[in-house]
Amino acid sequence: MRRQVLALLLALPLVSCGDEAVRAPFAESRTPPSLAVRFQPPPGWAWGYVKVGDDGVQRYGVSTTPNAPRGQILILPGCGESAEVWFETARDLNARGYTVWVLERQGQGGSERASPWRDLGHVTSFAPDVTATKAMVRAVIRPNGRDPFAVLGHGDGGLVALRAAEEGLRADSLILSSPNFDIADLPRPKSELIRIARWARSLKLGFLRYPGQAGWKRDAGVDGALSHDKARGGVQQAWQLANPDLRMGAPSLAWYAAFYDAVDAVGRDLKRVRVPVVMLDAGQDSKVLPAPQRTVCAALPACVETRYPTARHALHLEADSVRGPWLAAIDDMVRAPMAYPPPRR
Repeated sequence: MRRQVLALLLALPLVSCGDEAVRAPFAESRTPPSLAVRFQPPPGWAWGYVKVGDDGVQRYGVSTTPNAPRGQILILPGCGESAEVWFETARDLNARGYTVWVLERQGQGGSERASPWRDLGHVTSFAPDVTATKAMVRAVIRPNGRDPFAVLGHGDGGLVALRAAEEGLRADSLILSSPNFDIADLPRPKSELIRIARWARSLKLGFLRYPGQAGWKRDAGVDGALSHDKARGGVQQAWQLANPDLRMGAPSLAWYAAFYDAVDAVGRDLKRVRVPVVMLDAGQDSKVLPAPQRTVCAALPACVETRYPTARHALHLEADSVRGPWLAAIDDMVRAPMAYPPPRR
């Protein structure tokens, strides 16, 4: 343990005074040069902020169809993602007749930061994400009860969506895209990392990264672990190159503690999810483990799982051969959630 303490302290970066500007939320981002139109903001895209109590400010965005929308979808991105990465998907869902909202997670994208290092994904709990999601639906989106409303959670955004549903989130259905219930690429064995992460958080050192994990890198390029499609796989890096405030590296130790706290909490209350769930999984996912996905879906009162054998983690950034059926599955779920098995009593 003494060695771990020393390693963490050596990893402690210098903190400058007056870091409020670095922590502050922001709305408008600069469109990367030469970025294809399909990856740019959808027509009419607008930004806003949501804040609950003493929790940090979280950025959201919205776009809609030029005609009367036939439903609404709230997207909860995964770790390290900003709303900009979802612009193409928002465009496609707008074209299918839906109003699309994207609520960025605490401490990433344009949301307020909890540390003075903007590329550090640092949180001490996922509870504020869950609270902000419920507040977003209740106070901003305000589903009318007639048109369908679904929540789409990607990666650990799926974990947030499930926890919100357990706590009474008002939605007609949940769509979990490559949901993350256990991380495949941990920096050390799971039990050891959880112990170190919770210990560091208790000592107020949770803002540190695990030694050896890096911040944002300019030369990261296309992330082949996310997608087979080179254009889509490079979208996140393109936005981060053009917008330093969007850059994200490895998460903090406290983030790992918060993630596994949320996994434990969700696992205890799955029977409280009273809405249909569709789980869309990637067959070649190197980011998350598949077994917990199957276990969670089997434990939910109403869940159908579809796995795309050739897909990598980011289904929304995959090649058309995968992304097309993925979009169709979302459309089907939003339009007809009752076509899925009723909750088991």
